[in-house]
Amino acid sequence: MDNLDRGILDLLRQNARAGYGDIGSVVGLSASAVKRRVDKLVADGIIRGFTIQVDPSIDGMSTEAYVELFCRGTVAPEELLRILSGVPEVVDAGTVTGSADAIVHIRARDISGLEAALEKVRLAPNVDHTRSAIVLSRLIHRAAE
Repeated sequence: MDNLDRGILDLLRQNARAGYGDIGSVVGLSASAVKRRVDKLVADGIIRGFTIQVDPSIDGMSTEAYVELFCRGTVAPEELLRILSGVPEVVDAGTVTGSADAIVHIRARDISGLEAALEKVRLAPNVDHTRSAIVLSRLIHRAAE
């Protein structure tokens, strides 16, 4: 991957629907050269997919919380992945350092939906307890990938 590829990725992060010609005019390549590079980035697994971002308040999923997950004993990340994959309201999760085993981002339609999702997580056999913080307002959101 070179600086041209990085430039293409930066432009696709800003607008995944940008045309190859538009990208090419910024990075100094023809549309066909940009297409070949994008195809290679996809084939090499650098670009894992193209997606849309929907405003959660319009989509009806405006209630969100960050949840610290505490497990009994040692639980492998694969087990946490299995547990959390079964809860569709979980939109992001990762293992962390510190006293919690994982941080989980949950998005639901309302407080009762959030409570139901939390209950699904809490009922998992290896989960000891959770600590939640409900988001009041979003200040910054940047796409990480």
